[in-house]
Amino acid sequence: MIVEIWSDVICPWCYIGKRRFESAVEAFTANHPDVELDVRYRAFMLDPTAPVGSSQPVREAYAKKFGGPEAADSILARVTNEAAGEGLEFRMDIARRSNTALAHRLLTLAEAISDSGRADDGLQARLKERFLAAYFTEGCEVGDPEVLVTMAVEVGIDEDEARNWLAGDGGRREVAAHLEFAADNGIASVPTFVFDREVAIPGAQDPELLLKVLERRHQASTAA
Repeated sequence: MIVEIWSDVICPWCYIGKRRFESAVEAFTANHPDVELDVRYRAFMLDPTAPVGSSQPVREAYAKKFGGPEAADSILARVTNEAAGEGLEFRMDIARRSNTALAHRLLTLAEAISDSGRADDGLQARLKERFLAAYFTEGCEVGDPEVLVTMAVEVGIDEDEARNWLAGDGGRREVAAHLEFAADNGIASVPTFVFDREVAIPGAQDPELLLKVLERRHQASTAA
């Protein structure tokens, strides 16, 4: 079963949704230890117009987008509370909104390395987790190539390979394809979980619902 997750590394609901999906996967795997899940992260950019090479405090970005500081504070408080319920500590007071194109390109590198057999299938998920933690809990600039390369090395990617990937055109075609698929198939909010390119579930759904979808997809595949 292939599960593709459209998400962005600066999306709070994507981090929350990742935790909930992982809970669902844990339960599903316990029920079906022999079933192989192929989970892949796909690019979605909440703010594709964000300038490359600069950032701003997330509160400022939210205030501009959602109608002022009070609205921004309300939204940030809500997602922080939701995250705490999943064991995540959001530090939205230090988070800095950045362009995420480079992060998405490195995620495609992690996928390519795993597909080549040079790393296990969890490499991309580990890099995604590292980027999310960097943004939401550490206040890192996830649009800075130096910061991104450092984090890629932390999860096991060769430094020169990561640098060369970003210096060239590595991942550009893949990211463009992800964004095009989202636009063509009505994926307008994230996270969106797409199962075998047949069923799409938008939003940071509860683990119980995601588990039901996994079970139904498994039943459908075995009945075919």
